[in-house]
Amino acid sequence: MNQTERKDKGLIYDPADNALIEEQLSRLELLYDFNATRPSQLELREQLLKKMFGAIGEGCYIEPPLHANFAGKNVYMGKKVYANFDLTLVDDGNIYIGDYVMFGPDVTIATANHPIAPELRQKGLQYNKDIHIGNNVWIGAKTVVLPGVTIGDNSVIGAGSIVTRDIPANVVAVGDPCRVLREIGDHDRQFFFRDEKIDWENL
Repeated sequence: MNQTERKDKGLIYDPADNALIEEQLSRLELLYDFNATRPSQLELREQLLKKMFGAIGEGCYIEPPLHANFAGKNVYMGKKVYANFDLTLVDDGNIYIGDYVMFGPDVTIATANHPIAPELRQKGLQYNKDIHIGNNVWIGAKTVVLPGVTIGDNSVIGAGSIVTRDIPANVVAVGDPCRVLREIGDHDRQFFFRDEKIDWENL
């Protein structure tokens, strides 16, 4: 089994393998082009994202700079996703992102990890575990999502959280490590910030 096959199976592998490095460098050229676009070049950005990503739906907007180990090759993104500045996708493994997901600035989604055993880390070895993010998820600024995590539909992850374990659907979760604070409910459909009411009739 070669290193690419080991990587794709989620096994420990050598990321310095020549074939992997060659592929990664070619992908990073596309990422460089995306980050070098001007604010007015929205059509070019869209074209580049379609080349870069494993799949990307309609109406997605990613604010440069974007950082991604394989330029999004292993990212499968739904429609109407918005990402603010400095989204980091450590996409050595697969990242699945649903529809209508929002990322605050400086969010990291990291599939890659290194063994705890120091002898293996000395060799620079790693492994990857896929991440799944459901529909309508909002991930706040400076959040880090770690390998193997699933975040359920409609959930909100508070800013600065470190998500180490799965988060269910329809909850607000915050903290380091990230834990469920409460379920999303009727109160959230009446108030948008503290005691300020949502004026549904005007929206």
